[in-house]
Amino acid sequence: MRKAVNLLVRCEDMTHEEFVEYWLEDHAPLVEDVPHVTSYSTSLPADPERSAYDGIAEMYIESGVSVGDVFGSEAGQALQADTPNFLDDDASVFVVVDEEVQFSRED
Repeated sequence: MRKAVNLLVRCEDMTHEEFVEYWLEDHAPLVEDVPHVTSYSTSLPADPERSAYDGIAEMYIESGVSVGDVFGSEAGQALQADTPNFLDDDASVFVVVDEEVQFSRED
C-alpha cells in the first residue's frame, strides 16, 4: 500500500500544544476532502520535550494513484496551502513509502 508519511515540526512561534490544537482541529479535517485518500492517522510523541518531531501524519493512498494526483487535486492544494499556518516545512520530513505489513494482531 502506498503511504505518505510526514514527520512534523511546528512553526517556531507556536507551542507544542498550539501546534496540536491547530493540526487536529483545523488541518486534519481538510484531509477528508482529498481524493484517493483511504485513511489518515496522526501520532503524537509520548514525551514531546524529548522528541525531534511534534507529530507524525500518515496518509494512505488508493492503489495505482500517484502522490502527484492526490496533491494536484483542488483539495490537495488547499491542504498544502494550509501547512505554513502550523508547520516548519523546511524542518519537517516528507517521504512516500510502499508499506508491506509483515504481520498484524487485532485487538
